[in-house]
Amino acid sequence: MKKITFSILFTLLLIASSYAQDFTTPNTGLVYTLDDIATASPTTITVSGTDYTMFGNLTIAENDTLLVDSDLTLSIDADLRITIFGTFTVNADAVTFTAIDEDAPYEGFRFEENSVVNIQNSTITYGGGLRVLNEDFTLNNCTLSHNVSGISTGSVVSLSRGTPQITNNIFTFNQTPAVSSAANRQVSAYIFNNYIEANNIANSNRPQINMGTTRATDTLRIIQNTIIGDPANTRAGGIAVSNLTGGQVLAIIDDNIIQGNRYGITVVGANAFAYIRNNIIEDNDIEGDPLIGGSGISINTNNGPHTIVASGNEIRRNLWGITVIGEAMLNLGDDEENPGGNIFSENGNGGEIFALYNNTPHTIMAKHNCWIEDQESTPEDVEDVIFHSVDDPNLGEVIFEPFLCGIVVGIEENTFADFSFYPNPVKDEIHFNNNYSIEKVEIYGIQGNLISSKKINDGLQALTINLPGGLYFVKFSNDFQTVTKKMIVE
Repeated sequence: MKKITFSILFTLLLIASSYAQDFTTPNTGLVYTLDDIATASPTTITVSGTDYTMFGNLTIAENDTLLVDSDLTLSIDADLRITIFGTFTVNADAVTFTAIDEDAPYEGFRFEENSVVNIQNSTITYGGGLRVLNEDFTLNNCTLSHNVSGISTGSVVSLSRGTPQITNNIFTFNQTPAVSSAANRQVSAYIFNNYIEANNIANSNRPQINMGTTRATDTLRIIQNTIIGDPANTRAGGIAVSNLTGGQVLAIIDDNIIQGNRYGITVVGANAFAYIRNNIIEDNDIEGDPLIGGSGISINTNNGPHTIVASGNEIRRNLWGITVIGEAMLNLGDDEENPGGNIFSENGNGGEIFALYNNTPHTIMAKHNCWIEDQESTPEDVEDVIFHSVDDPNLGEVIFEPFLCGIVVGIEENTFADFSFYPNPVKDEIHFNNNYSIEKVEIYGIQGNLISSKKINDGLQALTINLPGGLYFVKFSNDFQTVTKKMIVE
């Protein structure tokens, strides 16, 4: 009976597909639901409860809107696309876009130049990705997995213009990278709090986030993402920002966790400036060849006065810690605006440790960093893990003194289970959960010097901060426990 039922259903699907027609809304300024389209063109979309099936291409005209405001599943036939010239809004709690047959993906979504797109709370699987040609684009709290190269070839979400918002999403097991922008387009995206794992299954030489040039007055922001590699995808990197066709790069790459990729972060090309701060960059060595990858951070910029600024990063067990190439200029810590505070551990290849490799003629300021984690190092110890003018007179010097090791000398390790404070970075005040009956808050400088100490009254959950901009360490304690946290003051 089950076999007969399935056979009948499959036959009906084939019949519906054979009579399918493409549908374009009439451009009269109306708002359409999928039910409306099914009524207007029953050979394009069919309905059964909350399950919708699409058998023809669907186009939303410039003055029209497609609204999905109820939970549903739209299954799409092979090689079909949804094209939006007007407005596309998905604001239900749980919407799924998928293929009728997982082995026959649909072509994907194309959002034209003047469209307005806001996609919330959606699962997008077994399609050809999202080609984003418009500026007004938001993708939030969505899951995108098992998508292939289709209408979008560069990545699952391929960006082309403006300041798109990519926030709070999950990207996993896609054939292409997760997010990209075209090399010859100016895009200053906000890519925030996404979980990104095992993308670029095609194993092409591309990272999971792959961005090009930015807008002249807007900054690309890649913040608080988790980017995990797959040992099978040996050619897939973590984050790349590159300027290969002219223009410029303005980027902030902060507070990301980047683990198990071919490399961690790379900035490439002319006229590039970036802040790279407070990232955890570990075990990015899956290709295993130090001649073509494996850096925690790689800077290869030229033809411009810009200096990349890196501080507060934790860089461990990559083939190289940081590599600086060509005419690139890097600031890892000075006595002015950059507090340093980068931590290096076990970055090496060929039996040698390379925390920093300065393969440029420029001097690199690199003060107030920990070059060998969990060790009270001497200048000779630090010299052994840095490659610069001492090793090759044709290269620039690395000025690494003073340096520090450990997070804060004399400060105990974290023994609180789930303690945190906010905001961070901070301007004038921090807030914290006082469930642990905190009695004292101490603030230390980058070299472990005590700056302030304040007793906390019962119930107090805020503390005024009046400090110059930079990196600090805050110790919260009661009679039994302590926890030390990094704090960035803007």
